[in-house]
Amino acid sequence: MSKKKKSSFKEEPLKEKNKYSKTSKIFLAIGFMLFLLFGIVLGYLSDYYKASDEALAALQTTQTVEVSGEDPIIFRPEKQPEDEIGIIFYPGGKVDEKAYAPIMKQLAKEGYTVFVASVPFHLAVFDSNAAEGIIEDHPEIKEWYLAGHSLGGAMAAAYTNKTTQQIEGLILLAAYSANDLSSQELPVIIIYGSHDEVLDVEKLKENQKNLPLGAKEYVLEGGNHALFGNYGFQEGDGEATISASEQQEETVELIHSFIHENNK
Repeated sequence: MSKKKKSSFKEEPLKEKNKYSKTSKIFLAIGFMLFLLFGIVLGYLSDYYKASDEALAALQTTQTVEVSGEDPIIFRPEKQPEDEIGIIFYPGGKVDEKAYAPIMKQLAKEGYTVFVASVPFHLAVFDSNAAEGIIEDHPEIKEWYLAGHSLGGAMAAAYTNKTTQQIEGLILLAAYSANDLSSQELPVIIIYGSHDEVLDVEKLKENQKNLPLGAKEYVLEGGNHALFGNYGFQEGDGEATISASEQQEETVELIHSFIHENNK
């Protein structure tokens, strides 16, 4: 008598079930990892240095400076010169753009119309072209200067490097240019504090070759990285021996002299 072969119809569904079970676990694991990564990135991007009460108070219009807008924030002097000069400012990395209101207001008092760019997640790297729209929207401005603090300064330099629009000068606060601007006839000024421990001074020196001949560099004695704005102490920074108002006043004087000399 021949032996009947055992049917395997019960084993196949079991194998298929195990196969789908393993696949589901893999997809669940990948989904969990992506969710975790998204949470970490979102947490990083939503954590930033917020403007102090003093900075928020500087957003109020006064008799000498009109403050308006949010993207960008605009500081207009009461008496605007015939040859209106505009300064576009890129905020530092993970710093609330409103934190720069005090120093921007001081610049406006000197007769400049100042535009503070509002960038995604407070990181100018996500919108290095922020100046483009501002320039197009304000044809009344005769001359443009780009400025930025830290990462914002690097992005202002990056935009200057690729734009076809006329930029009269570049102002870098605790920043340097990673882009080669050496062949451009562009006045550049770098300002940073002697107690700045966030700025990589060695890289600043290495990247001097990227700047046009005649670029100016000033070190503010007693100043640090964060005092260009009003957002409190920055992690990793050195302790300043001067106040924020002192650092900002000296910075405004240097910027005003820089622009004045360039416009003789």
